[in-house]
Formats: sequence, C-alpha cells, structure tokens
Amino acid sequence: DLRKPTRRWRRPVEKKSTRGDKKEGDYSHLFQKTPRNFRIGQSIQPKRNLSRFVKWPKYIRIQRQRAILKQRLKVPPAIHQFGNTIDKNQAMTLFKLLAKYRPENRKEKKERLAKIAEAQAKNEKADEKSKPKVLKFGLNHITTLVESRKARLVVIAHDVDPLELVLWLPALCRKMGVPFCIVKGKARLGALCHQKTCTAVALTAVDKQDERALSQFCASVESMYEEPQKAWGQPQYGIKARHKIRARERELEKERAKRFA
Repeated sequence: DLRKPTRRWRRPVEKKSTRGDKKEGDYSHLFQKTPRNFRIGQSIQPKRNLSRFVKWPKYIRIQRQRAILKQRLKVPPAIHQFGNTIDKNQAMTLFKLLAKYRPENRKEKKERLAKIAEAQAKNEKADEKSKPKVLKFGLNHITTLVESRKARLVVIAHDVDPLELVLWLPALCRKMGVPFCIVKGKARLGALCHQKTCTAVALTAVDKQDERALSQFCASVESMYEEPQKAWGQPQYGIKARHKIRARERELEKERAKRFA
C-alpha cells in the first residue's frame, strides 16, 4: 500500500514572552530593561572609530612616519631653530600688515596693461604711477635683496621641504643685519602671493602710515633671532620607550636602596 505516513499530533508549545513581564509587587519602573545583544545576526553594531584599521594612502603613511622620526632624532641647532616660530598674536599683526602689500593677480595685471595699451592707441600719455610697494617672493629674488640690504623684513616658512632650501637664509640675514622671522605654514605665505606655497617673502618698502607698525614688529622679533641658536633639539621618546626607562629607573633605585640599607 502506498499510504502517506501519518504524523503524530502534538500539542503546540506556548511561547512565554519575558519582555516587559512584571513580577508580583514590582511596580518600581514603568519601562522594563530590554538589553541589546550584539552577537552575530542580532542587534545592529554600534558605531566605532575604525581609523586604526584603515589602510591609509602611502603618502599619508610617509608623512606620519617622517613626523615621528623627526621627534625621535637629536636635531642639530641649524634645523632646530625652525621650530622657534613667532606666537599667535605676533603672527596676526604680521599677516595683517603683509596683506596690505599683496602683489597684483593675473586679472588685475591684465586690466592694467589693457589701459596702458588703450592710452597708447589714442596717443595719450598713460598715468605714470610710482613703483608699487608690494611683497617680494621667490628665493633667488629674496637672496639678492638681502645681499644688497634692500629687504627691511624677511619672513621664512618653517615647513619648507626640503629644508636645505632655506637652511642658510637666517645666517645670511644675521650677517647682513636684516630683520627676519620664522612663521608657521608655507601655504599661508603662498596665499599672500597668489601661489599654492611660498618659502619666504620680503618687504622692501611700506607706506608712511605703516612705518611705525613695521619698526615695532621688527623690534619685538629681533630679540628672538638676534643670536644663532646653539641648543640641540632633544629627542621625544614614544610611550613604550618611556615605560621601559621608568621601569629601569625603578630597578636602579631598588638596587641603591639595598646597598645603602
């Protein structure tokens, strides 16, 4: 006989819901706790900071490794002086002054040359203005100005790469008696000159109303950079190395205590 197999009937099991059940006499809380379960296939995982596990691009890894390596090495005075930058208040005063003497951009230059060309076409005499007082930039140009003592203030960026490009410039400024200062950010100097970055800028002349501001700033900066720095940059150890050094010091102290006990 091709009969279908008969299934044994079972009474359905009633599922007891534990969620929100109250015990007798427990009326202390209106809402019952419903803890989340973060195991596989359960509640959605909370947001975590995964930057530790990110494989960063190679240029970022090189940047970070270079920064750590600079901290670990003992830096000679000629390089260490570039960490001695002016403070925030001095930088605000300086950039406010430099912003007044930004050189003309391409659009302004085009308009100026167009006006001169129109005047020449009409056989009119163009308005001859005196030489404009603007920021000078470009390392070769600034070197010439410093050597001829025409520069009144030289501003050098602290993060020039490679640093050898401007390593000799503070020594040259001291030799020629030209005031100079080191500021943070070659991009900030670049923004003044309509460039992406700029290693150094120089002021050769200012308006009469800015003479006092320039002389006051030079006086405030002169004491910082008057003498060449002789101090070496001391290395900064990582957290693991610091713990090892402390542990070694503790062991030495214990040995000393035993000897003199």
